[in-house]
Amino acid sequence: MSRGGSSAGFDRSITIFSPEGRLYQVEYAFKAINQSGLTSIGVRGKDSVCVISQRKIPDKLVDEETVTHLYRITKNTGCVMTGMIADSDMQVQRARYEAAEYKYEYGYDMPPDMISKRLADIGQSYTQIAHMRPLGCCMILIGWDQEKGAQLYRVDPAGFFCGFRACSAGTKQTECNNYLEKKIKKNSMMAENDVIQTAIAALSHVLATDFKPSEIEIGVVSEKSPNFRKLTEAEIDEHLNALAERD
Repeated sequence: MSRGGSSAGFDRSITIFSPEGRLYQVEYAFKAINQSGLTSIGVRGKDSVCVISQRKIPDKLVDEETVTHLYRITKNTGCVMTGMIADSDMQVQRARYEAAEYKYEYGYDMPPDMISKRLADIGQSYTQIAHMRPLGCCMILIGWDQEKGAQLYRVDPAGFFCGFRACSAGTKQTECNNYLEKKIKKNSMMAENDVIQTAIAALSHVLATDFKPSEIEIGVVSEKSPNFRKLTEAEIDEHLNALAERD
């Protein structure tokens, strides 16, 4: 059976390039990230870094305490996952396994950049093995490195990773990046409160909505408190009020 369009036949296998040099299954993996309808943001400051994501409860019967997109990987490293939930859980589990293996072998926690590189290498291998598929999720990873300070990395389904001053993933990624470029250009050495409030402001701006504390979740790592932690609803409410007063 013939199929129309330039992608005819070339999107059936992960290992076949189209005549234009594209791997359609990898491109579809990027589209799968947007199917969750969520947007996540990471922002790095002078001595702190944070990630923020929407928190949508899919059903009224679901226990909301069990719904999260923030995960701790090591004591000083955590991440926010955007995309297919099952794939996200699998990637986080692999990250924890790799970090545990690294600590067992070398005696200290795996640095954020090494975690990102390892996950990117694994993700890239999924794009060239016929019996596997790319993961339909994107990881924004934050952590505190004793030598480099606050770290922010993004790992995508194609196996690409890179350090960022600010980045985003999900449905409104393009709008978020445009907003963050303007904000970071003005002030790239922000204090912890400014980092958190910039992330909240960016998410609120692109979604054109005012959040309640229960509608977002925020993870933070800083020099003052290098352990990855989630902000409580009371702490989020303080930042929302401060942002409202500032505006």
